[in-house]
Amino acid sequence: MIPVGAKGHVDGVVTPELTAAAIGSGTVEVFATPYMIAAMENASCEAIRPYYEAGENSVGTKLEVTHDAATPVGMKYWAEAEVIEVDRRRVVLKVTAYDETGPIGGGLHERFIIQSEKFLAKAEAKKAQIQG
Repeated sequence: MIPVGAKGHVDGVVTPELTAAAIGSGTVEVFATPYMIAAMENASCEAIRPYYEAGENSVGTKLEVTHDAATPVGMKYWAEAEVIEVDRRRVVLKVTAYDETGPIGGGLHERFIIQSEKFLAKAEAKKAQIQG
């Protein structure tokens, strides 16, 4: 069982490949929002991964975040996640991203615990719908 209060952390350095200009989410060479979100999701996975049972994994289902400050190339960034609610397979985490000057974004992230094989089989079955 995943405990409320479980925490995860990931970090890195903003490189030119991680900018809004590089990914196309903008034209400015600062840390891209999609990469900030990915860091938040990765931190969330780190918070709950130790509690998976055999065959389990998780998938992100909801994300409500703000990106409040720009981070230039060369600066360190990190994301932290903390479990704030567990309702059977649904896990809600508080997520925050930082750079060396302080918080740059934050919000809530929801993940669901899934059985990996069952989940993948259902996803693969979608192909049969279009090949029909």
